[in-house]
Amino acid sequence: MSASPVYLDAATAAPLHPVARQALLAALEDGWADPGKLYTQARRARQLLDAAREAAAQTLGVRADELSFTPSGTTAAHGAVLGGLTGRRRVGSTLVHSAIEHSAVLHAAERHAAAGGDVAPVPVDRLGRLELPAWSDAVRAPGVALAALITASHEVGTVQPVAEAAAACADAGVPLYVDAAQSVGRVPLPAGWSVLTASAHKWGGPPGVGLLAVRKGTRWESPWPADEREGGRTPGSVNLPAVVAAAASLRAAGGDAAAEAARLAPLVDRIRARVPAEVPDVEVVGDPVLRLPHLVTFSCLYVDGEALLHALDRRGFAVSSGSSCTSSTLRPSHVLEAMGVLSHGNVRVSLHPGTTEADVERFLAELPGIVADLRAEAGVVGL
Repeated sequence: MSASPVYLDAATAAPLHPVARQALLAALEDGWADPGKLYTQARRARQLLDAAREAAAQTLGVRADELSFTPSGTTAAHGAVLGGLTGRRRVGSTLVHSAIEHSAVLHAAERHAAAGGDVAPVPVDRLGRLELPAWSDAVRAPGVALAALITASHEVGTVQPVAEAAAACADAGVPLYVDAAQSVGRVPLPAGWSVLTASAHKWGGPPGVGLLAVRKGTRWESPWPADEREGGRTPGSVNLPAVVAAAASLRAAGGDAAAEAARLAPLVDRIRARVPAEVPDVEVVGDPVLRLPHLVTFSCLYVDGEALLHALDRRGFAVSSGSSCTSSTLRPSHVLEAMGVLSHGNVRVSLHPGTTEADVERFLAELPGIVADLRAEAGVVGL
C-alpha cells in the first residue's frame, strides 16, 4: 500500500481550514442574497458581510471602512498598484518596487510602464533582502507616486525590512503598498504602510477572496470603472459565503499563528540543516534567520527542476518550484535571478497546520534517493 500524500505547498494555497469549511456551509444557507437590497434576505446577507469585514479588519488592525474584499489576491494587488498610482498622478508617474515582488505586482507595473509611466526596481542582496540604501535613494527621487514592497518573499521566505523602508517612504512623502500575502494569518504585520493586500487561500480560507486595505488619508483612486460596492474600490458583487469563510478562518489562523510558528520553525530548521548535509551540491537559499517560519527553498545542481517536481509527486510529495527547468529556454524565477543564487532543480517546501513531524521526516528520508536517481538518469555520477 502506498503512503498517504504529503502536501508541502502551503505558500501557494493552504488546505481549507476547518473553520472556513464550517463558515462556508453555514453562509451558503443565508448568504446568497444581494446585501445591497432592502428585503429580509438581503438584510441578513448585509449583516454577514458587515460581520466578516469587522472580523477581518480587527485581525489586520485596520478600520472596517478601510477594508474591501476583492475577487482574488491578484485583483487586490493590481488594484493596490494601479489605484495608488492613479491617486497620485499629479505628483508623478514613478513606481518604485523591489526586484522580488510577486508577479501580480510586476504585471501591474508592466501595465503602468506600457501606458507611459516610469518603473524603478530596487535590487536585493544574495539572501533576498532589500538593499535599503538603494531603496531610500529611489523613493527620494522626484516624481515618485507609489512604492511597493512585499512583506516577505513568497519564494524564499526572507522577511523584508518593511519598517525601515516605510520610514524612508514617510521621509519622502511617498505612500507604501505592502503585499502581505505570505504574512497575514502567520506572522505579525509590519507598521508604516498605506495600502495592504492579502489572499485568503494562503491562510486556509477559500480561493477567490482577496483583501485590499487602504488607510484613511491615502491618495488612492480606483483604476476600475465606477462601482458602488466595496467602498468603490473593486467592482462587482462579492462571493459572500467565501468572504464569510475567509474572515472566520483568518481570525482562527491569526489566533493560532504564534503557536503554529513555534511548531513549524524547528521543522523548517531541520530541512535547512539536513538537505545540504545529505544531498550533495545543494544550495539552501534565503535568509537563515530573518525568514517566515513555514517556508524553505533549496536548489539542486545537475537536476532538471520539472523532473524533480514530478519525481517527488510520484512519491506523494506536493512541492513547488521557482524554476521550471535547467534548460536555457525556460527562464528561471525572477526572485532567484535577482538574488543571484542557483536556480537549477529548485524546490520550495512550505508547511501548514496539518503538516506533521512524520511528514517532514519522510520527505527528508526520500529526497536524497530521488535526487540521486535523477542525476544518474542524466548521466551525472560520482558526486
